[in-house]
Parts: sequence; structure tokens; C-alpha cells
Amino acid sequence: MSASYAIADCLTMLGRNLKRLRRYPSLTVMLLAVPIVFLLLFVYVFGETLGAGLGDAGRAGYLRYVLPGIVLMTVASGAQGTAIAVATDLTQGIIARFRTMAIFRPAILTGHVVGAVLQTMLIVVAVVAVAVLIGFRSGASVWEWLAATGLVALTAFAMTWLSVAMGLVSKTVEGASNLPLPLVFLPFLGSGFVPTGSMPTALRWFAEYQPFTPIMETLRGLLLGTAIGHHGAGAVAWCLALSALGYAWARRSFNRERS
Repeated sequence: MSASYAIADCLTMLGRNLKRLRRYPSLTVMLLAVPIVFLLLFVYVFGETLGAGLGDAGRAGYLRYVLPGIVLMTVASGAQGTAIAVATDLTQGIIARFRTMAIFRPAILTGHVVGAVLQTMLIVVAVVAVAVLIGFRSGASVWEWLAATGLVALTAFAMTWLSVAMGLVSKTVEGASNLPLPLVFLPFLGSGFVPTGSMPTALRWFAEYQPFTPIMETLRGLLLGTAIGHHGAGAVAWCLALSALGYAWARRSFNRERS
């Protein structure tokens, strides 16, 4: 199959997934509502107290601190929606029907991945817009904003491939909705909501070395102008490793399901 046909099939599958998002907006609304509710909850209910623990930063200071954690929660929530969509296609027999057609078979998964990344990025933009409306201010330059956007997109790409694999190995749609849940809670077990130094020793060790912490610290440094240190390289390395893992897992599951 020529490259032009492969690209055309990928675009067709992408269009299919974007149409489904437009026709069934309830999932997108849910994925948007959850991080916004958590953002407002932590800023307006816990922000004053938790901000004081950051050195008398107050509610405004805590908003600046917590936003990267909320962004990562948004990305992880998007992964849950992707797993549900893949499992729905699988259980309803749509993927089996696509396999009988003369199409570029990797396009089936590529359409899910690209569509999910675009959806996630739009939701992240909406969450950041809400943060700006309630007082978030950043002194980041244009290049720092672009770097932060690129890191979020790379993280969404990695989480999406993992979620595609989770959807393929799930026997039911309900199982697919539950399997990515640990990803949603990883920001809580990292530096997303409180500094890792305030945690007990064992939990602190996990929080400092789990994948989301260097990503959140890098985003925090880019948006607030604080030092990034070794976190930038760690964030990119984790994203690339998780992307490779998710792709290999999804491809193996897809081929096994086909056979």
C-alpha cells in the first residue's frame, strides 16, 4: 500500500473519531468538568491553608503551584475516555469489520490516538483558561509557553497509547473505564498538590521517582520561571518510554486480537 493511501486511511479514521466526539459530547463534557471541579475545589476550599504551607503563598500562590497537577490530571482523564472508545469499538465489532476491509490497518489505532490527543489538548486549553479567569498569572515567555505546550502534547501522546492498549485488553467497556483510573491519581501521589518533601519517607520516594513528578516540575518551572534542573530531561525520557511501551503493548494486543 502506498504512503498516500496510508495517510488517507489515517485521516479517514481520524475524521471518524472527531465526528463521534461531536455527536456524543457528554464524554468530553465529563472529561472537562472533572479537572475544573478539582481546580476550584483545591483553590477555593483548600487553597488558603495549603498555600500557607508553601511559605505563606496564600490562595493565589497555591493556584500557581497546583495548576500543573490539574493539567496532568486532565491528560490522565483523557486517557480514560480513549480506553472507553477503543473498548466500545472492539466489543461492538466495528474493529473486526474494519479488518475485513482493504485499509491501512494501523490507521484504526492511529485515528484513535490523534483524535484523543487533539481532544485532550483542547480540554487542557479550557482548564488553563479557567485558571486564568480565577487569577492564574504566568511570567513565562512565548518560548516557555510553547515548550510547556509541547510537553503536555507529548505526555498526552504517551498516555493515549497506554489507554489504547488498555482498551484493547479490556473485555468490557466497564473494565476499560476502570483500568486507566490509577493514572488519574498519580498527580496526587507526586508533587501535583503538595511538595514531596512533606510526605512520609516511603511515599516520598515513590512520589519523587514516579513518571508524573518530573513532568509536573518541568511544567511548573516553565510557567513560573523557577529552576527545572534535571526534571526536564526526566520528563521527556518518561514520555518517550511510556509512548514506546504503550505503542508496543497496543500493537501486540491488536495483532493478537486479529489472529
